Amino acid sequence: MIKLFLTHLEGYKKEAVKSPLYIILEVVCEMLLPLVMAEIVDVAIPAGDTAYIFKLGGLMLVLSAAAMTGGVLASKYAAYASQGFGGNLRQCLFDKVQEFSFADIDRFSSASLITRMTNDVNAMTMMLAMGLRMLVRSPMLLLVSLIICVRLSPRLAVILLIVIPVMIVGIALLMKMCSRLFELLQKKIDTVNSTLQENLVAIRVVKAFVREDHERKKFGEANEELMNAGLTVGMRIIAMTPLMMIALNGATVAVLYFGGHMVMVGDFLLGDLQAFFTYLLQILMSVMMVSMSLLQLSRAQACARRINEVLDTVPSVQDGTRAGEAGLPAPRGKVEFQDVSFRYIATGTGDDVLSHISFTVEPGQFVAIVGGTGTGKSSLVNLIPRFYDVTGGSILLDGVDVRDYPLEELRGRIGMVLQTNVLFTGTIRENLMWGDPGASEEAMIQAAKDAQAYDFIMSFPDGFDTWLDQGGVNVSGGQKQRLCIARAMLRKPAVLILDDSTSAVDSATEAAIRESFAKNLKGTTVIIIAQRISSVRYADEILVLDDDHIAARGTHEELLKTSPIYQEIYQSQQEGVQE
Repeated sequence: MIKLFLTHLEGYKKEAVKSPLYIILEVVCEMLLPLVMAEIVDVAIPAGDTAYIFKLGGLMLVLSAAAMTGGVLASKYAAYASQGFGGNLRQCLFDKVQEFSFADIDRFSSASLITRMTNDVNAMTMMLAMGLRMLVRSPMLLLVSLIICVRLSPRLAVILLIVIPVMIVGIALLMKMCSRLFELLQKKIDTVNSTLQENLVAIRVVKAFVREDHERKKFGEANEELMNAGLTVGMRIIAMTPLMMIALNGATVAVLYFGGHMVMVGDFLLGDLQAFFTYLLQILMSVMMVSMSLLQLSRAQACARRINEVLDTVPSVQDGTRAGEAGLPAPRGKVEFQDVSFRYIATGTGDDVLSHISFTVEPGQFVAIVGGTGTGKSSLVNLIPRFYDVTGGSILLDGVDVRDYPLEELRGRIGMVLQTNVLFTGTIRENLMWGDPGASEEAMIQAAKDAQAYDFIMSFPDGFDTWLDQGGVNVSGGQKQRLCIARAMLRKPAVLILDDSTSAVDSATEAAIRESFAKNLKGTTVIIIAQRISSVRYADEILVLDDDHIAARGTHEELLKTSPIYQEIYQSQQEGVQE
């Protein structure tokens, strides 16, 4: 955990050093105050020296002001250092997640990653802020107070040698009990975040099926588990409080009893007893503050392990061996699957989703993929831009294994419209320019026209400057699909992949989009996944997937004669049209 702090304090190390230095100033000044007070009580007052009393009083004011200044500055620099550390760590985690493949994200889950970047980082930030103050201040107060107490009265200091070990043992037991509980607590937070995220993403489905009560129950269970985990930790802490208070009060009574007796027999001055008592309270309170800080440290350790798990993960998809070479072929769009097999490692099932897939798509071809639900159609196209890596065989783009490409170069040659249409908060213009940030206004307008999106965009009062809410919830499903297609077309890719991306548009609009491919994306290889036969019947070749393999391939006419699966799909859709 120390390495984590040091690594991500870059830019704020000076503040992290200044805070403890000002803490030292604060502690020294505070420690001198009881001694000055003892001098007033034992010397100045009995002597009736008013001038000396005022002089010592002035010294106390100066020490108090210096302690206050040191405390304020220590807090200021601790805040700067801790918040700067938190900002650096969050940015580093976010940058790391951007390198993850789909498989890596599947392994952690998006909800857990959100918890680690927010709740876990906040715990680390709080620990650093507390550590720069309490874990410096409390041990210093403890050490300096203990030294002064021994100098004031070695006999009374023996009481501390009994009480402090008892408190230390209690703290050690508490930390041992809470360490595993804090890690469990963070996992329960993951579960709550996951349940909440799933509900909010699917809120329309929840309401459509009137499942609010079911969702309330599901969230209630996750919430109760988190509450119980928090209570378990809290009860462990509460159980140790009586032990601490007994030690604190016992030490106070013992000092008052033995110290009072020593004052009465003349072995100890009253002012020194007052000072000793003040230092005693400082010592015991310091021990309790250290215990609270160590509890926070215990939680921070659990969070640090979770954060390091992300930071230490080597992304499963890396830049290939030819990264940075100038010898990569010019983009043409030829795609070759050579005995490709694939399974989702994160599921742990070990079953192949795709098995021994081989086919070639020539540059400029229009190839369609059809098949039943769960036959691996989306998995197949996700392998081309390396969202996942094949577990067997190889995929070639323009004659080079996709694993040998720099990821930026590989994905720069591919335009993809995913099955789930994603738009970002911002204007329509900003969303379209994701396809090519350097594209001209004319190119953007043309892409919108090609995707049959221009007319509805211009129907909005603000046109291309129309604001889209998060996820594009203020446009229809068909409009969202067309915007996503326009975004992909804008980049003029060598390969354009459409994963069931025209399901929400009518047949006439779909036909117009298909015509624009032939007219304005000449030479671009188009691979489309579709459920409707009308979407694929004009393809140069159609692949029929069934149970992890290619069951048939050919043109629409050929498959109608030779493929029972394709015939069944076609007939079911024809019956639906006739009805």
